[in-house]
Amino acid sequence: MPDCDGHEQDPQVPRPGLKIDLEAIDLDREGRGLARWNSWVVVVPDLLPGERARVQLQQRQKAQWLSRRLELQDISPERRASPCILAKDCGGCTLQHWQDEAQTSWKRRSLEQILQRVGALAHEPGAVLEDHDRCLGYRNRALIPLRREADGRLRMGYFRRGSHRIVNLNHCPVLDSRLDILLEPLKRDLEQSKLPADHDLQGRDGLRHLGLRVGHHTGEVLISLISSRDDLPGLQSLASRWLNRWPNVRGVTLNLQPKRSNLILGTETRILGGNPCIEERFCGLSLSLSTTTFFQVNTPQAERIVSLIRDWLTDELETGCLVDAYCGIGTISLPLAAAGFDLVGVEQNPDSIDQARHNALRNGLDDRCRFIAGDVADHLGQELSGCDALVLDPPRRGLVDRVIDAILGCPPPLLAYLSCDAATQARDLRRLVGSSGCYRIERLQPIDFFPQTSHLESLALLKRVNS
Repeated sequence: MPDCDGHEQDPQVPRPGLKIDLEAIDLDREGRGLARWNSWVVVVPDLLPGERARVQLQQRQKAQWLSRRLELQDISPERRASPCILAKDCGGCTLQHWQDEAQTSWKRRSLEQILQRVGALAHEPGAVLEDHDRCLGYRNRALIPLRREADGRLRMGYFRRGSHRIVNLNHCPVLDSRLDILLEPLKRDLEQSKLPADHDLQGRDGLRHLGLRVGHHTGEVLISLISSRDDLPGLQSLASRWLNRWPNVRGVTLNLQPKRSNLILGTETRILGGNPCIEERFCGLSLSLSTTTFFQVNTPQAERIVSLIRDWLTDELETGCLVDAYCGIGTISLPLAAAGFDLVGVEQNPDSIDQARHNALRNGLDDRCRFIAGDVADHLGQELSGCDALVLDPPRRGLVDRVIDAILGCPPPLLAYLSCDAATQARDLRRLVGSSGCYRIERLQPIDFFPQTSHLESLALLKRVNS
């Protein structure tokens, strides 16, 4: 094919607009197909491993090319019709078009590959911990962007992939059905209210997000409106209407977030009606959850994870003193305390620590628990002295060097590391388990916490082998 100067272009040299045929060999971390062509990596949205397609190259990003799929030539037998009609556009789920069994198999392989590539560790993960009965309808919480268009219509839904454009929705099949059934009537009420809404505050102040939370075991629902201002008319009326309409709605709150930032929730929450919290039963304990409480969105899977940690520690120790770093509201700490362990929880968010103390008191576990509000890196070293086991549940970025240094400076006999990012976990395990570390991996448990997405959580159980 000649270029604009009449010269023939090399069909083997990648360029924007070039059409090529290729086969996906894997998926990237966002669930997009990965293929190789002439030593280049090509990323293809909506292409499953083993599928062939004609694609058009669009843009180079470092050592790979982004492309768009033109024609699907060979279809995987594992491809299926997406349970949600919006799945191709909505950025909430990326793997709905892949059978559930194939998703979990891929996640296990991915964890093993990341452990080898990033951590230089050859350890075979166990079978994926999955919930066959709840591959859909598992999310107990939603924070949904809102926007009032120029014509007055309200758009409510998740963002289109790679953008801040809302994909309008009335139903979401990954939401707990007790929340999903509320979406359409809540959207209708908000649209009729004529209240201003702009999730990113580019055009106007007002409502930004709709928040929903349900207690998996109790069925109690909390509705939250996230807004940049508190002087919106009719909010109390809406709250009263919702409380009267749905008996399982225990409270309606207003969370104020006036800052133009990626943080959805602000620090101030006011009660519009009912109660500011709902009750949830978790591992046999009673927990209080508010608008801003961080709590795992898949309750049954979270209970299985805690049970794994508890059973392992009980088999190894029976009793002892544990430190729970990044403890949040005590989701892991409190069930371990109920099993007979003495707990020290450390968490940077002071509101979470207040809730952890409150939850310990309401469950009669305050004599076994001590909670510290502060940076884990600042407190961990002094708390590890005399500690029998350490539980880690860090944010996505993993462990900072100071935390790993503190662990290796006074290594407890047992360590449980729960991660929401396999790459950062593998990086940290390389130091804890490698030549400079003092642990070996007893068990590596992948967990399918977010079916229909490429997200994977993993639990590493480590035992000290030298001092």
